[in-house]
Amino acid sequence: MKCEHCTRKECSKKTKTDDQENASVDVPSPAQENGEKGEFHKLADAKIFLSDCLACDSCVSAEEGIQVSQQNAKDFLQVLNLNKKCDTSKHKVLAVSVCPQSLPYFAAKFSLSVTDASRRLCGFLKSLGVHYVFDTTIAADFSILESQKEFVRRFRQHNEEEPALPMLTSACPGWVRYAERVLGHPVTPHLCTAKSPQQIMGSLVKDYFARRQNLSPDKIFHVIVAPCYDKKLEALQEDVPMASRGSRGTDCVLTSGEIAQMMEQSDVSVRDAALDTLFGDVKEEELRRHDGAGSDGYLAHIFRHAAKELFNEDVGEVTYRALRNKDFQEVTLEKSGEVLLRFAAAYGFRNIQNVVLKLKKGKFPYHFVEVLACAGGCLNGRGQAQTADGRTDKALLQKMKGIYADIPVQLPEASTHVQELYQEWLDGTDSPRVQEALHTAYQGPGQPTDSRDIKW
Repeated sequence: MKCEHCTRKECSKKTKTDDQENASVDVPSPAQENGEKGEFHKLADAKIFLSDCLACDSCVSAEEGIQVSQQNAKDFLQVLNLNKKCDTSKHKVLAVSVCPQSLPYFAAKFSLSVTDASRRLCGFLKSLGVHYVFDTTIAADFSILESQKEFVRRFRQHNEEEPALPMLTSACPGWVRYAERVLGHPVTPHLCTAKSPQQIMGSLVKDYFARRQNLSPDKIFHVIVAPCYDKKLEALQEDVPMASRGSRGTDCVLTSGEIAQMMEQSDVSVRDAALDTLFGDVKEEELRRHDGAGSDGYLAHIFRHAAKELFNEDVGEVTYRALRNKDFQEVTLEKSGEVLLRFAAAYGFRNIQNVVLKLKKGKFPYHFVEVLACAGGCLNGRGQAQTADGRTDKALLQKMKGIYADIPVQLPEASTHVQELYQEWLDGTDSPRVQEALHTAYQGPGQPTDSRDIKW
């Protein structure tokens, strides 16, 4: 998507043009700014390429643009440097949470298995002074489980007068921001209210984990390593409801590419280390993923759950049928010639446009759509697998897909930790705390501000 007329304010990221695609920005180190030599100053000099923005100026305010630009290696390393100084009142506990779609990038880039890549990444971060490194898969478990329940509820409540369907996924921040700020009604009522994995991980770290460690949420500096830039924007809206007011779940988002550049430029001695768990377990857990080719697999998990819950049908392997292109696929459940469920996956903004147009016209055949802003899914996020000139590294991406596919799949329902957390942290699966911690509300319907200038 391209913004043709930036009339009101400058967007936080550059619009894609031949010149701007290769634009880069030098990130000065804290030591350089203070005129002193710092232990990590070399790492902070990583040169970061600007990706094309997934949302134009209608979606991002000037203030948000400034806040997004401040989420970079410099911000992260500044906290690390403060922890090296004597004033312990300013020390922070550093926790880093890594998205599962980021690990195949590190594995492919450094020619490692995904397990060895996670250990290398964890060891590198801890060599810098990070205290805990987590995997966000458990947060995606919660998001998928809550999405499953919501779809079944919507399906049963749906009627012509008050349509509750289709349900559109809400895990992709680029898509959600576009839906809220640009599309408004009639799209926002169809967004699933389950929070994204990043939002839930913020609550797990700043609320559940903070309590276990007897820490105030503001003493934790929480960093997310993610495959795309839009998660930086999402972090600005992540208040932790059960923590102190004004506490953000994620303090900084760094893309996989930013971390990889830091690793390549580092001369810090690294010892591989196992990922931590939120529960203090010493035993290293096996890496796992959800059933999606390049994402968290909301479609497959919700489809199986709905088929069983609504029609008592057991679905094994989910069969996708490509329609317009490989990024627009359909899945159906049929019985005796009747279509019981019709789901779709729409990746990339051109496919999203087609979904929105059909929805607005009232000619929408799907009960559910998994929507992702990036063509190819989260593995193809603009924050990783990019060449020096800012284009997708297709060879590296192909390796990443193979690596990701080889990670064992585990159903969210099978996670004993998740079931324990529902009871210990949230007082049950249907308590008010579940609604508060795992669900959100979207901006009310209304006309987008100056959005008619958006061209596809």
